[in-house]
Amino acid sequence: MNHTAQVGRHDRHPADTYEQILERDSRPVPDYLREGRVPEVGVEPVAVDRYFDRKFFEKEARYVWSRTWQMACREEDIPNVGDYVIYEILGKSLIIARSAPDRVQAFYNSCLHRGRKLVTLQGCKHEFKCPYHGFTWRNDGTFKENPIGWDFPQWEGTDQSLPEAKVDFWGGFIFINLDRHARPLAEFIKPLADDFDRFDFANRYRAVWVQKKVRCNWKATAEAFMESHHSMATHPQILPALGDANSQYDLPNDHVSRHFSASGVSSPFLPQLSEAEIFAYMTGQGKGGRRALADDAPLTLPEGETARRQMAELARQALAQETGYSYEHAADAEMLDALLYNVFPNISVWAGYVSNLIYRWRPNGLDPETAIMDVMILKACPKDQPRPAPAQVFELGLDDPWANASHLLGGLAIIFEQDMGNLPYVHEGLRASGTGFVHFARYSEMRIRHFHKMIDRYMAEGAAGAGETL
Repeated sequence: MNHTAQVGRHDRHPADTYEQILERDSRPVPDYLREGRVPEVGVEPVAVDRYFDRKFFEKEARYVWSRTWQMACREEDIPNVGDYVIYEILGKSLIIARSAPDRVQAFYNSCLHRGRKLVTLQGCKHEFKCPYHGFTWRNDGTFKENPIGWDFPQWEGTDQSLPEAKVDFWGGFIFINLDRHARPLAEFIKPLADDFDRFDFANRYRAVWVQKKVRCNWKATAEAFMESHHSMATHPQILPALGDANSQYDLPNDHVSRHFSASGVSSPFLPQLSEAEIFAYMTGQGKGGRRALADDAPLTLPEGETARRQMAELARQALAQETGYSYEHAADAEMLDALLYNVFPNISVWAGYVSNLIYRWRPNGLDPETAIMDVMILKACPKDQPRPAPAQVFELGLDDPWANASHLLGGLAIIFEQDMGNLPYVHEGLRASGTGFVHFARYSEMRIRHFHKMIDRYMAEGAAGAGETL
């Protein structure tokens, strides 16, 4: 159902809407691609000190990060009993462990004796033995051994199991929540989970994982990927085949937001390009073009066909050859478009059938002025073939360019480098502000505005529950 009437049409670009583009596609349009809930989110400015103020950062840690679902890893990271990985957020360290074939637990990575981290590298263990004094726990968190038990009368008859965070699952991902009383993950991500039923994310494997430390607050880093119109200035090379200013935005529920940008059409910021020019660009034949297909792919646009429809068909053929599955049912949008879903507070999952991008943003330890961004690419497991091993993380430091990961990301490395070229100066500019505020567009940046409203909501609810005032 279309809800745009809630905010009217005056805040949309006058070019074709995303839905009008869909109506010209070669396949029926799935209902989920239609614009959904577009509530009024206001036009108030947002204070810049939210991005660097230490007290605000500490309130986020206390009231937001301690109560929200966070993607910690993939199930494929810990396939066997005893396998574990480490997930860290704001000084908290968790051991995500498979303690039984059908059981995953998240233990606080801290010895109950003197606090040393029990593990510092991922691996496979059937017990966690503290390297400091030898206190030991089984991999289900139950206490096994105290080498000086005679000197611990206070522990006699008590449960010394490792404290746990809550664990839940979706689409092959393992999520954790530090709030042991949190509602199930499904209640928060239902719109996303329903829409992604088509894509069988559990049957995908992680083909790429790049992690980059960024000189910018985590929120400003996330915001760089929550709208498309920055492409005009930041990514001008992709405008011949991206409908950026006429992207579609909505908020299916308070914890899930969406952002759809059409590929195979030119940006409204450019003079109108012909279908042949768009196709030439997308197949690497035009000036500044980017090759989107294999070298042996057909490069002619049939008469009367659109670049978008033809590129979608070529993508179906290429993906079918790669995976062994048919994609004849897939909408053109599901083969080409940037279909971004964000789950509050810090992940973005791309819908569609081709390689799916996953973004995750976190504070870098206890520093409000730097962040960590993870970029993962999921691919469909080939039909009737062994599941490929998941890619391990490739780390980039604060001053390492994305070009260092170009062997993994291909042309995306240039896009991320352009984005990251802005972010340190965004952070410096926020500190340098003469007004103390930033301003967001009413429609095209509503996801960002709602993001801040959700942070405020969690802080208010958390403070109220603790009997505190903000």
